Amino acid sequence: MLQRTYAGRIVNVMVATPAGGTGQGGIDRIMASLKRELERQARRDINARFLATRGNGHLAHSILYLSGFCFSMFIARMRKEVDVVHVNLASYGSTYRKLVIAICARMLGIPYILHLHGAEYMTFWSDEDTFLNRRIRSMFAQASGIVVLGTVWRDFLLRKVPEAEKRLAIVPNATEVPSLPHRGGGGAVHILFLGRIEPRKGVPELCEALAAMVDLPGWRATIAGDGEVEKLRLCLEELGLSGRVSVPGWQGPEDVARLLSQADVLTLPSHAENLPISVIEGMAAGLAVVATPVGAIEDIVSDGETGLLVPPGDAGSLQNALERLVRESDLRNRLGNAARAAHRLRLDVAPYADRLCDIWKATAETGKTRVES
Repeated sequence: MLQRTYAGRIVNVMVATPAGGTGQGGIDRIMASLKRELERQARRDINARFLATRGNGHLAHSILYLSGFCFSMFIARMRKEVDVVHVNLASYGSTYRKLVIAICARMLGIPYILHLHGAEYMTFWSDEDTFLNRRIRSMFAQASGIVVLGTVWRDFLLRKVPEAEKRLAIVPNATEVPSLPHRGGGGAVHILFLGRIEPRKGVPELCEALAAMVDLPGWRATIAGDGEVEKLRLCLEELGLSGRVSVPGWQGPEDVARLLSQADVLTLPSHAENLPISVIEGMAAGLAVVATPVGAIEDIVSDGETGLLVPPGDAGSLQNALERLVRESDLRNRLGNAARAAHRLRLDVAPYADRLCDIWKATAETGKTRVES
């Protein structure tokens, strides 16, 4: 059903994303890449507008962005300038805002697509019979299309909303081809972490693993991201790792590109994920990936083939995997080359944009009957 096309005219899409594609979170980074790709393709069949629903400022200001998005929907509907609303969705505040958008879209007769990104959505949307959970189920049940990032999320949604099977599509996250050539860390193997510095991302286990590697020569590490930055710096100082592990804080797109080009290993030992962008960015750059089999990561990282997978919360296994990659350059290069090839085949932003455009056109053609019935 989602493969059908909407022929005859331009499909107008309003894309709801936290900061309109200008934020530092994973959803905004993906949507920013999508926007650039659509502009590069100069498509004549799609007109997509990326609008903020939360903004980059204080959370209290999000009501202004949410109201602005809903008002824009109303104006676009009156002018017949919107065919589909594409709703990027995560847990907690994101869901509360998107429930409002879904209600408004239904009232205006606009088909909407839910694009689920939330790493902890299986916990957030529990099986308890609560008002919130019933509203979430209704939001999904009445969506004209649902996009998930991997098989584990498809299975989760089908258990929750089995009637949505024919409206559900798996579209893995994607990234652009790196802008800088890969140079690696030079004389020392460079281990890179990109993500929010917090326990959910496995940062405590990473520190423990690196501390256990202190006597192993030939490596250095960078732990980059926002979050508990100062706490991490103090921890590394106590562990005697300040000289080998740098903590630069949050990094913008150009800084991330530079770090990826200068790294050899990308690690993300998370406890919960959906499908993290940093792993895909590491694969795109040809880095050897060490990650945990959570969320949809196993859909893109095959243990021993395109990366190494270790159990979440297991600092010893993480240490062993990182030490192998420091010692064994052949393994490091083989995994990195295979990861790069997998990215170009399945995780590049060009086919990602094509897939979403197909879904938008199919929803514009088939969604109105559902929404208006």
